[in-house]
Amino acid sequence: MLRATLKSLLARKVRLLLSGLAVVLGVMFVSGAFVLTDTLGRSFDAVFADAYEGIDVNVAGKPKVALSEMQGEQVPTTVPAATVQRIGAVAGVAEATGVVATDGAQLIGSNGKVVTSFGPPQLGSNWQGESDLVKLREGHEPRADDEIVVNAALAQAGKVKVGDRVGVLTPLSPKQTFTLVGIFGYSGDRDSIGGVNEVAFTTPVAQRLLLGERDVFTNVTVRAADGVSDSALRDDVARTLGDGFEVKTGAQLSADASASLKEGLSFFNKILLGFAAVALLVGTFLILNTFSIIVAQRTRELALMRAIGASGRQIIGSVVLEAVAIGLIASVLGLGAGIGIGALLAYVFGNLAGGLTLAGIGVPASAVIGSFAVGLVITVVAALLPALRASRIPPIAAMQDVANPDRPLTRITVTGGVITGIGAVLLFLGLSGNAGDNTLAVILGGVLFAFIGVALLTPLISRPVVSLLGAIFAWSVPGKLGRLNSGRNPRRTAITAAALMVGIALVTGVTVILDSAKGSIGALAQDTIKAELVISGSTTGPRPASFDPAVLTKVAALPGVQMADGEYGDMGMVDGKVTWLAASSDVTALQRIFGAKTTAGDISRLGPDQMLFSSDAARSRNISVGSTVTVQASRGEPRTYTVSGIYESSELTSPVQLPPQAVKDFAVPKPNQGFIQLAPGTRVADVQPQVEALLVDSPEVSVADRDAFIEQQTGSLDSLLTMIQILLALAIVIAVLGIVNTLALSVLERTRELGLLRAIGLRRAQTMRMITVEAVVISVFGALLGIVVGVGLGAAVVRALKDDGITDLILPWGQMGLFLLLAAIIGVVAAVLPAVRAARINVLGAIAHD
Repeated sequence: MLRATLKSLLARKVRLLLSGLAVVLGVMFVSGAFVLTDTLGRSFDAVFADAYEGIDVNVAGKPKVALSEMQGEQVPTTVPAATVQRIGAVAGVAEATGVVATDGAQLIGSNGKVVTSFGPPQLGSNWQGESDLVKLREGHEPRADDEIVVNAALAQAGKVKVGDRVGVLTPLSPKQTFTLVGIFGYSGDRDSIGGVNEVAFTTPVAQRLLLGERDVFTNVTVRAADGVSDSALRDDVARTLGDGFEVKTGAQLSADASASLKEGLSFFNKILLGFAAVALLVGTFLILNTFSIIVAQRTRELALMRAIGASGRQIIGSVVLEAVAIGLIASVLGLGAGIGIGALLAYVFGNLAGGLTLAGIGVPASAVIGSFAVGLVITVVAALLPALRASRIPPIAAMQDVANPDRPLTRITVTGGVITGIGAVLLFLGLSGNAGDNTLAVILGGVLFAFIGVALLTPLISRPVVSLLGAIFAWSVPGKLGRLNSGRNPRRTAITAAALMVGIALVTGVTVILDSAKGSIGALAQDTIKAELVISGSTTGPRPASFDPAVLTKVAALPGVQMADGEYGDMGMVDGKVTWLAASSDVTALQRIFGAKTTAGDISRLGPDQMLFSSDAARSRNISVGSTVTVQASRGEPRTYTVSGIYESSELTSPVQLPPQAVKDFAVPKPNQGFIQLAPGTRVADVQPQVEALLVDSPEVSVADRDAFIEQQTGSLDSLLTMIQILLALAIVIAVLGIVNTLALSVLERTRELGLLRAIGLRRAQTMRMITVEAVVISVFGALLGIVVGVGLGAAVVRALKDDGITDLILPWGQMGLFLLLAAIIGVVAAVLPAVRAARINVLGAIAHD
């Protein structure tokens, strides 16, 4: 039996490998995700080990507001110079050095634009001299207040050189101009560590521009005396300082920084694994269909084996063994491809991160285990149903010329209805917020059950729908034949179409959700924002772009300007809960520009010790007018405010509003947006150039009219949609393979029939057209099904998000039409090889084929 199985496998190696290619692509995603995260993780381990190599102990103030990675960047409390002296006096301390180092120092390059960084910090620091790690390559250290040095990576990116006058933006000050007096690098001939751009000032200037205070530091680095262990010194320093400080060894700092970054990488890893799951789900349909067709073609062969003594268990084992062989081969190929893809993505990520030095490409055990587990399980599970069907073939079938007829669709329809119902219930629970902490898992489970259920229901509707679609091509004999062939086997057509359905449904669903979100946000902004011009910038780091508040005063003085409001923001704590804090330079903007309505108290004015709440935030915290609230911003001390007014909640307004005096304690005490209201009759074109001229020293922001601003804000959704469509394209590619495979096996199955058609006058071109019509009908059917399912899923999500501001359901008619056209093209492409093969069939040999 084993010998017969192996011979059978080798006889069909091409078609089985074509099915295995679907598993290869899915496994490639799985192994690639693990290889990528492992490589980047080890690379950042090395980066942080280098960065903290010269630090035995580090002392930093505890942040006023503790934030998670997803909430934003923490602002540590500053360490006074007196504390540096106390640390230096601790027994076992050889040297204590005050350090100023914070993200947000942006160099303006030779082209007048800010040098951006996507991911790595743009570090501002005080120059601490050369060391084993840092060496000057050109020029000298900064000696005067108007002198700076930069690392070689930043000098190259900004195309600046020693002697240039350059502008620098910092979180606490507007543009400042300096003379670049030196360029430094790092040990190992590196231009940067981890892609970080660094600007170093003199210590007093760094304190003023980066911290806003004199004689304070962000942290203190401590070097241990000979013979003193890092951990012992850490404990001694911690005892001396008491609470309020975080004291860690250099090894702890490196481990914590690496762990924090790996948390973000794990999220990226889950995204890649999610797309791998989609690819494997589609691949499961393909393999199931392939084995079903092969079992049907081998009916007489398998029946003959049963007749000469093979048991049903042996028949199952034979089919499963074929699946195991395919799964093993696919896993090996997928693992190899995944290693290559992981290495490529790591290289791209390293370049985007500013030249991250990559560790050697490694293959973690998780990649190997995951690849073989997924590859084998998916293939074997997909082959089980055909294997069971094969075991039930009666020996009498060996004496018949035809395969067993299709079974009734009653059982599969009932099963499909039940599974679809389970999917609908899970989706309802997840989208309605009744799934607790398991919301994401419940929603994903609901989507999976919905897809499987719809796939099982598809045979019921495939014959009438396919017949209707095929009527378009029924004007010719090949068209009629292709139409009849596509509806001949509802199960086979349904499984082939279901593979394409999954990819199209996901793309359609995501498009519906994002288009609805974009349309809802745009419509809300158009109806709400009563400002003709908006100052804003794109965020390329952890902090939003900002500009000099003095610009607003100058804008307000321009002819035709009725109001100029600056919007400030920060993550803070309100009565101990992390909350987004907002403040306006003119509190009346809440009503005049954002159309906020008063629900209690007075929101038209705000004293220095007063604050406003949105109705939703007030209700959730049981707050009313007259309540007192304690607020802690990123800097400064906690302050108590009295609630003087409550306004109606809106997606465009913050949950709380602080007075303008509070912004001095914000992480960035500069406005990140400005709204300009023009006097009636004033043209936007007359004022906009004047505002642009005032922003010349803030190159990271620009001014745009309201429509352009709204488009700018929603543009990120278009980028997200494009990325998702690219990743889901893999599922569509696998579906194309499924159509190719189904047609190829179908052509082989119908060899005698095709020979007879050719013998009675069907020409080669007509034969190719017949196969093409069959492919186009199946692929358009799959796309149509995917669009319907995708619209349903998308509409359900949009309905669930109604309370979150997505109020308009927008159907992407143009894209859906494009999907149908793409499906027709896919059908034509998929039919090429099977059609050519069918056209080349030897007529006499085909007629004699058994």
